[in-house]
Amino acid sequence: MLVLEESKPIIPYADFAKLDLRVAKILAAEKVDGADKLLKLTISFGNEERILAAGIALHYTPEELVGKKIAVVANLQPRKLRGIESQGMLLAACTPDDSKIVLLVLDNDIPEGSKIS
Repeated sequence: MLVLEESKPIIPYADFAKLDLRVAKILAAEKVDGADKLLKLTISFGNEERILAAGIALHYTPEELVGKKIAVVANLQPRKLRGIESQGMLLAACTPDDSKIVLLVLDNDIPEGSKIS
């Protein structure tokens, strides 16, 4: 059984409510040249497409990601990683040593862009 290690500080609900968590569909995925861990993902929120840079290349091939519906933080400030402007962040679970990373995927169909609460 995994035991919680150091936890982050308790936050008020108002801080959590600032997050815009959405369902996104992965339309395309590709390895990033010169980066062993990074994949460039094209995702769709239904009415909008975005690019995400995700450090999951050691755990997923681009081919197995296309078509998956995932959970994304949609209102995260964009950040450049290896020249790619990442416009959000996917949610994943990982072991304390990052030896295993597993995407949070939806177990039933729901439209892209749906809110997660």
